[in-house]
Amino acid sequence: MAITVARLKDLLAFEDVLLTPTESEAEVRDGYILERLRFRLADGSDMRGFLTRPSEGFVSRRPAILYAHAHGARWDIGASELVDGRPALLDAPGPVLAREGYVTLSVDMPTFGERAGTGEDEAVKAALWRGRTLFGQMLSEQAAALSWLAERPDVDPARLGMTGLSMGATLAYFLAAIDSRVKAVAHLCCYADLATLVESGAHNLHGHYLTVPGLLKETSTGEIAGLAAPRPQLISIGWDDPLTPPEAVEKAFAETEAAYLKAGTLNALLFLPEAGVGHRETPAMRRAVLSFFKGYL
Repeated sequence: MAITVARLKDLLAFEDVLLTPTESEAEVRDGYILERLRFRLADGSDMRGFLTRPSEGFVSRRPAILYAHAHGARWDIGASELVDGRPALLDAPGPVLAREGYVTLSVDMPTFGERAGTGEDEAVKAALWRGRTLFGQMLSEQAAALSWLAERPDVDPARLGMTGLSMGATLAYFLAAIDSRVKAVAHLCCYADLATLVESGAHNLHGHYLTVPGLLKETSTGEIAGLAAPRPQLISIGWDDPLTPPEAVEKAFAETEAAYLKAGTLNALLFLPEAGVGHRETPAMRRAVLSFFKGYL
């Protein structure tokens, strides 16, 4: 029997989180507007965020994208990836998405950006000892960011998408699996069957943030991504990426494909693998993501 959304949330120790906005500063840039944001979490801690939007201002309700930042052992980057980019990206995605007409938000995940004072290992241990998971905390906060984004007067809550690369990709397809408000999800360079990775030892290339006790006893990457069906999903990987070896990708995709076939929406599942490509975004991936959101948001 396939895992349910409710059971997956239990395994993740997913919680309802509220973000309270405390600061907002807008800056006009070349062809778009950048908003620097701050939020307060329930425990009193702060979260930094960046938002990019078209320079035309609040002229209508626009499609919006939640952008989850990557890992790459660059704890200093975090949400600033949206406006400053990172080595694995072609360039900063925020300005590009704003010029395409999207309102896009990214927030610092625990242990990244301005929250890097706490290390990943210690955050994982503390969460597990308390019966929680760091990954579940991340997803809970991404869901809260999606709620805040959906409530903006310039955003159409019926047209919300999500994207990200590497850790951001994992956050994207997991959140799409458990939150139906994500109407279209496009993820890059982090889709592979976890059990197959464990068998080969490649799982150790992934961060500790993804530690979820008992996950593989009950489900798999392909099944989790399949929970997004019938909503549109774009999966992009490089065949030479050590984090997504071919045998692990093929196993996962067979399961996700089966879910979309069962839902009768196989045409809503797009798969873009590239030969000779490692753990990085390519021009073909960028074009595919922009085309995907243009078609579905």
